[in-house]
Amino acid sequence: MTCGRQNERRAGLALAAAALLLAGCGQSAETKGADGAKDGATAGASSSSSASSSASAKASVAPLGPGEVRVGGEVAKPYSVTLADLRKLPQASVEVKFTSAKGEQRHTYQGVPLHDVLKTAEPRFDAAKKNGQLRGFVSATGGGDYRAVFAWAEIDPGFAKSQVLLAVSEDGVAFDDAAGPRLVVPQDTKGGRYVSELNQLWVGVVDPVVDGAK
Repeated sequence: MTCGRQNERRAGLALAAAALLLAGCGQSAETKGADGAKDGATAGASSSSSASSSASAKASVAPLGPGEVRVGGEVAKPYSVTLADLRKLPQASVEVKFTSAKGEQRHTYQGVPLHDVLKTAEPRFDAAKKNGQLRGFVSATGGGDYRAVFAWAEIDPGFAKSQVLLAVSEDGVAFDDAAGPRLVVPQDTKGGRYVSELNQLWVGVVDPVVDGAK
């Protein structure tokens, strides 16, 4: 009898241990499942956040419409302008003569001073530097990725005698809206900086390049 009771007692203890083990495994599986769901939710949120950031980045650089010019760079208020916008602004007229691949050119252009267009974007020049604007430059990009660069002093009426124009017409004939304005540089004897189909004006300063040079 004593031996039989001991065997029964051992069997009972074994069953109890097995039950505890199974209970522990079940709890561990449930906990793991919760953690997995939590990790999945976190990963999903992270993925959603990344997708949202990517969409915002793409949206921040909207494609240009036909004839539209983007004004940006080191400015406080980047914006875009069209020929229709330029025609509403005070106009200036200039007669020019320059040479090109087609020979000597003589034209009368009407348009808006480039300085006025860029001033609206509020270039960020260092006011703590003496004549800080003289460290500035403007990159003008046109059709076919054609590009020309100007020192700020060339377009600022406080320093330059002639004014660079964003022309809206040539010899009394208006440019097509889809083509955009043309950059006109009266002081140039060659037409290389008469940028056609203008689509970007970018303002910069030389300090980062010069100060970082070795």
